[in-house]
Amino acid sequence: MIVAEKLCKRLGETLVLDGVSIAVPRNKVTAVIGPNGAGKSTFLSLVSRLMGMDAGSVTVDGLDIARTPSDQLARRLSILRQDNHMTARLTVRDLVSFGRYPYSKGRLTTDDKERIERALAWLHLTDLGTRYLDELSGGQRQRAFAAMVLCQDTDYVLLDEPLNNLDMKHARQMMQMLRRMCHELGKTVVIVLHDLTFASWYADHIIALKDGQVCRHGPTDEIMTPDVLETIYDMEIQVIDVCGHRTALHYG
Repeated sequence: MIVAEKLCKRLGETLVLDGVSIAVPRNKVTAVIGPNGAGKSTFLSLVSRLMGMDAGSVTVDGLDIARTPSDQLARRLSILRQDNHMTARLTVRDLVSFGRYPYSKGRLTTDDKERIERALAWLHLTDLGTRYLDELSGGQRQRAFAAMVLCQDTDYVLLDEPLNNLDMKHARQMMQMLRRMCHELGKTVVIVLHDLTFASWYADHIIALKDGQVCRHGPTDEIMTPDVLETIYDMEIQVIDVCGHRTALHYG
């Protein structure tokens, strides 16, 4: 389980996270939602140690991330960031192979190579394996980075707005893949989302941040109600049932 205690982070004069305490349940898909500036990406950056915290603590299965060696943490937790940039000219397969670095240190074994091919297949990238990243569309590159994270084979997978640049078909495939990772591979998935429909249809649990604090959290059906969503977003949001899933609607 990921447990955050009294997390605080200030960027310049802005207090981005203000005493966030939350436990992320194991073996579930947890969506982190909230308005712009709520602290969602900062929360993931602190949990993954991409950014240092000003106060508080984070533990992953009891390991304090501030004291855990990097290679040990990288075998337990992986993250897909919003701003994925590669300056080197790499093929998709080369990129995905980086996910095995915490284990092989660059010397790929037969097992590593099998995991690379499996990750490519999960993200429907096998046919693009030899293509260079700069030859791909934004959505294809996003899927390639997701395959790298999958190939890292960690218990915990954090994703910061992974649906950016994806069309509707590939966004749905991405969310279906994350659910499969949870149910078939026993992963714990934490994903920052702006699309409430995807959160409602695919997440088991929702954490809502607002003004740098936890506004609401709980099972998806408890969060996907008009009253709760209005509290989070300060606007009227209608919730209807579509094929057994709660779906949020809002109008101008």
